[in-house]
Amino acid sequence: MSNAGLTEPTPSAQQTVEAPATLVADDTISSDESCAAIAPIINLDDNSLYIHRELSQLQFNIRVLEQALDESTPLLERLKFLLIFSSNLDEFFEIRVAGLKKQITFAREQVDADGLQPQQALTRIAEVVHEQVDRQYQILNDILLPALALHDIRFIRRRYWTSKIKAWVKGYFEAEIAPIITPIGLDPTHPFPLLVNKSLNFIVELEGVDAFGRDSGLAILPAPRLLPRIIQVPEEIGGPGVNYVFLSSMIHAHADDLFHGMSVKGCYQFRLTRNADLSVDAEDVEDLARALRGELYSRRFGDAVRLEVADTCPAHLVNFLLNQFGLSPAELYQVNGPVNLTRLLSVTGLDSHPHLQFPPFTPSIPKALQNSENIFQAISKQDILLYHPFESFTPVIDLLRRAAQDPNVLAIKQTLYRAGANSEIVDALVDAARSGKEVTVVIELRARFDEESNLALASRLQAAGAVVIYGVVGFKTHAKIVSILRRENGNFVRYAHLGTGNYHAGNARLYTDYSLLTADPDLCEDVSKLFNQLIGMGKTLRMKKLLHAPFTLRKTLLELIAREASNASDGKDARIIIKVNALTDAKMIKALYKASQAGVKIDLIVRGMCCLRPGIPGVSSTIQVRSIIGQLLEHSRVFYFLNSDAHEQVLLSSADWMERNLDKRIETCFPLANKKMIARVKKELQIYLSDNTHAWLLQSDGSYHHLQASCKQTAIHAQALLLETLSMPLVEVT
Repeated sequence: MSNAGLTEPTPSAQQTVEAPATLVADDTISSDESCAAIAPIINLDDNSLYIHRELSQLQFNIRVLEQALDESTPLLERLKFLLIFSSNLDEFFEIRVAGLKKQITFAREQVDADGLQPQQALTRIAEVVHEQVDRQYQILNDILLPALALHDIRFIRRRYWTSKIKAWVKGYFEAEIAPIITPIGLDPTHPFPLLVNKSLNFIVELEGVDAFGRDSGLAILPAPRLLPRIIQVPEEIGGPGVNYVFLSSMIHAHADDLFHGMSVKGCYQFRLTRNADLSVDAEDVEDLARALRGELYSRRFGDAVRLEVADTCPAHLVNFLLNQFGLSPAELYQVNGPVNLTRLLSVTGLDSHPHLQFPPFTPSIPKALQNSENIFQAISKQDILLYHPFESFTPVIDLLRRAAQDPNVLAIKQTLYRAGANSEIVDALVDAARSGKEVTVVIELRARFDEESNLALASRLQAAGAVVIYGVVGFKTHAKIVSILRRENGNFVRYAHLGTGNYHAGNARLYTDYSLLTADPDLCEDVSKLFNQLIGMGKTLRMKKLLHAPFTLRKTLLELIAREASNASDGKDARIIIKVNALTDAKMIKALYKASQAGVKIDLIVRGMCCLRPGIPGVSSTIQVRSIIGQLLEHSRVFYFLNSDAHEQVLLSSADWMERNLDKRIETCFPLANKKMIARVKKELQIYLSDNTHAWLLQSDGSYHHLQASCKQTAIHAQALLLETLSMPLVEVT
């Protein structure tokens, strides 16, 4: 497979991680001497061959931010990318930074293959994030907001309020804000309040003495979470177009009204980010669900990890806050704008400005299902492969709906990792349980930030009569599988769904993922065996086709990589293409390095973290790593091996190439047996490898270079091309 449309990478101006040590042999040896010379043995455990995972994650966030500068992207979508950058950083601090700080606090420093100590990593993270947050607000204030104003979308700052707006704001403040906001004066009997993670707050500096003779001079104003952070001004007040004012501006303007008889010298917004990682040890609790419910409350009040403050806040108040939260100046972020940008996401879907958003599309339905009244008959005739969201997720929902209604269906088993609060799939499972079918659901309660939703789903399913299992102690259930047992002509027949993504219909419109609907007896039996292993107890069951972590997946992948290396060493064609969300596992990286040394051509399509350094002579010179950032979130996991001795192999998986996925999670990986499907997925991988507009190439120093088609090249945008070829254009009804 060629890499059509690729341009030669050039050094990136982005923040980089430390470049690898020199690993090439002495190039002064003559050609005659080199014949007899022994090639240097390179230590593949050398720290310099690996990129620190958290710094790599930051590089992904930077690529997201860069989309806000892409003028080929609709304006409101550019704003969305800028806000997603904020959302990603929130989670990065809540989980990644918090984890590093926790290691230091409890003297449990863990060093990965890159060799970077936690404190060293935190120092570098702070340097990168400060620079990028400054860029973010500069892009917002100097580029996006002025551009939005040209399209009559305005965020009106206080200095531009007209008398009509001032009067309207005063009325809104008195009616909607003042009754529910609670000022907290600071004094010995009113200590600093315990503030909720990521909540909007204001520190107010006061002058004067109150009715009780108190003159501490400071107060805290927590903004109620139920209040919108931006409020649309009526057109008759603000003028034509869509006009907003910030909640923070309203509170600044009327802070005096909340402290009667006292003078407000200053009012400054701030936001505290806390450790939000749950610390439930499944092995030490009798009831995981009950323990999680208790832990979810404490998540809101974890240890402080970051302080964001308006850049107008005076130094003495900033220092007061830092001391209050036990944070250092390196953990302070002073910003030129709202401290809670993610709350602006509601603006990006304005119905009044569809031309500033990505055009809508309708996912297609495969021909095999279009005219089929019985989805079981369609699947029994042939396996059906879906690529969401280009192809609809509806057949997956329809399969479960039909199974719930079909009197011949006896049992349904399913895993749920993320399903969403209002899930049609859960509705179908509830209906099936109520109709008397045997319904068993393995729910992963510890799906990060979906714990509360999953607890609610578990309760609902149990109330309907379904058997709910919380997985296996010590292993998250991340596999995406459904098993359906049906009676046909007096025999039991199994059907299965296997996927690379979650059973979340909303995500299926935003994430790229593969689904396989199958009646293949061997694969369906394997899925049934895996459920028995998850639900019951016993030794590892031998599978015919299915690979599963933590048992056979890593071992088999290493064997497949080694086979390509052996073929290359024997002078045969060898090729590997891997598409994952993250590649951090040192053993897998080392195997890829060895394959590259043997001459295997390797393309890695890694959306987020990648700890492998490509392009190092003698180590990874045949490896290219790219990241695709666009309208859709690349989420599918695809593994391609040329296997020149036999047939090409394509495997689809729920697992990324991370230690946690391969060793500490229940994951599935399944082969495609149909040659047409293999050719199709191979072609789709080729489209990603041909992208020269939304692809970023990883450099050996850890930076990324944005590919851009030259004037002589045809511009290729992989996601746009897949939308064009697989989905259906949305036809407007007139």
